[in-house]
Amino acid sequence: MGRILKYSKQRDLVLKTLQENVVHPTADFVYAKAKEHNPNISLATVYRNLNQLVESGDIKKINGLDNMAHFDHNTHKHFHFICTKCGKIFDMPYDIVPELNTKPAEQKGLIIESYDISFHGICPDCRDNH
Repeated sequence: MGRILKYSKQRDLVLKTLQENVVHPTADFVYAKAKEHNPNISLATVYRNLNQLVESGDIKKINGLDNMAHFDHNTHKHFHFICTKCGKIFDMPYDIVPELNTKPAEQKGLIIESYDISFHGICPDCRDNH
């Protein structure tokens, strides 16, 4: 975990919005939802608070999904599955490939501190609707 943050009403709103919208939202999505509860909140405030929550380890920032940063309230070890048709992002259990984090480190003498692993394919809704 990173540093401990002092309480902030806006940060609390940003975190609550993220926890209530578990779709791995972008900052713009969080901003639109937070604005419904606090019309005076600015996009810069949302970005600043999201970044502070990432730095403190309270949320995860996911890069490389669709050229935009997404945010995840789930800080437990897990992977992501991105539907190539609709773009939805799903959490996948960490134990689907349990050796993935230890084998490369053992083979190359590396110490892995973090990872971003995403699987790409077609989700059940898109598969059933074509």
